Amino acid sequence: MPDRDREYVEFVGASSAALRRTAYLVCGDWHRADDVVQDALYKLYLVWAKLDTRTPFAYARRIVVNAALDTGRRPWRRETPTDRLPERAWAEDHTGVHAEQDELRRALAELAPRQRACVVLRYYEDLSIEQTAEILNCSQGTVKSQAARGLETLRQAIDRTRANGCAS
Repeated sequence: MPDRDREYVEFVGASSAALRRTAYLVCGDWHRADDVVQDALYKLYLVWAKLDTRTPFAYARRIVVNAALDTGRRPWRRETPTDRLPERAWAEDHTGVHAEQDELRRALAELAPRQRACVVLRYYEDLSIEQTAEILNCSQGTVKSQAARGLETLRQAIDRTRANGCAS
């Protein structure tokens, strides 16, 4: 196996899980996240020989985020908003260990795609405003405003969830 191919295989093994988590947080669906990462890794392989090997993860993450945002724009992928979440196919964790994570995922699902991408990249991936702007191909001001609006929407969604939970 040529060295570049070996490097690619090692990179995929080391970074797939992180890319999948990022894709999930941006698109909100594990199955779509798997598809996004698979497409992104294919696109990455096509340019691997020309890629600067010092920053492949940053490039791969950019492909993943852009692909996750693009899949939401396709007409057959558009979600139909509803006031209730669908029932889950798996059993809830009755210990409450994952309650906060579930609450945050539900709140993230309420964000517009660009806001969700800004919040995930800035606060989950811990990227700078400049790095986030570069990945999303927008201005730093847009990142700041989208992240601020996204955080406010998250706070409101979490407050609503907690108010409803206490009222029950």
